Amino acid sequence: MKTSLFVAVLAFAAAAAMATENSPRPGGIALIDAGPASGDAPVVQLRDRRVLVMRSGDRWVAAVGIPLETDVGPLSIRRPGKRSINVDIRDYAYREQRLTVSNQSYVTPDQAQLDRIAEERDIIDNALNNWRDQELDSIALLPPVDGPRSSSFGLRRFFNDQPRSPHKGMDIAASTGEEILAPRAGIVTATGDYFFNGNTVILDHGQGFVTMYCHLSSIDVEYGQTIGAGTKLGEVGATGRVTGPHLHFGTYLNGTAVDPAILLPD
Repeated sequence: MKTSLFVAVLAFAAAAAMATENSPRPGGIALIDAGPASGDAPVVQLRDRRVLVMRSGDRWVAAVGIPLETDVGPLSIRRPGKRSINVDIRDYAYREQRLTVSNQSYVTPDQAQLDRIAEERDIIDNALNNWRDQELDSIALLPPVDGPRSSSFGLRRFFNDQPRSPHKGMDIAASTGEEILAPRAGIVTATGDYFFNGNTVILDHGQGFVTMYCHLSSIDVEYGQTIGAGTKLGEVGATGRVTGPHLHFGTYLNGTAVDPAILLPD
């Protein structure tokens, strides 16, 4: 095993022991006490989506991904057969970002490109919304690559002055060819060269906990592969809609993009 991978696996053991921040805001994670950890894990739902439930000592804790479009105020978390829990969603201000893209097709795709985007969206959505039973006791992650982390999650983006959907990941600055390592064990549920995302890998960590890696220069894993923490996924690149080499790192719970900074060590 390479030294870097060995260090990553050791660091993961420490990261896993860290308590994830309770951040009940749009794009954040609400941690909810779901009762004594005896018997099977309880079922918890946000709207029609099942929510990850993990063991924390002698209690079950639900980790609820809060959609970016959620209004400030009470949000009902369902527990079938039991009383629902209301979570108070706090206000949070995200910044704006204006980018200039030289390739106009990435701003206004033609019909053939729109057809390709729709096909790829189905593949990506299926991977991001997959549910796989898996016992978990943490949702802490290792940094997938070394480099300055932007606070770009939730940015209201404008490409060539045209508004687009908010940024649903963290951009980590790194040079082309830098190794990208799996932040925890999982199963590869999608790989491909996608129109906007470029070379992409998606990992399923269980119970709707999913991570995504975009704009890679190369991919080193295959669909369906089971991997451990520290496995090389690929290398940093500048494929897809980018203004330079970096890693777009996305994290998802119950099909919802959440701020990766909440899951990473400082």
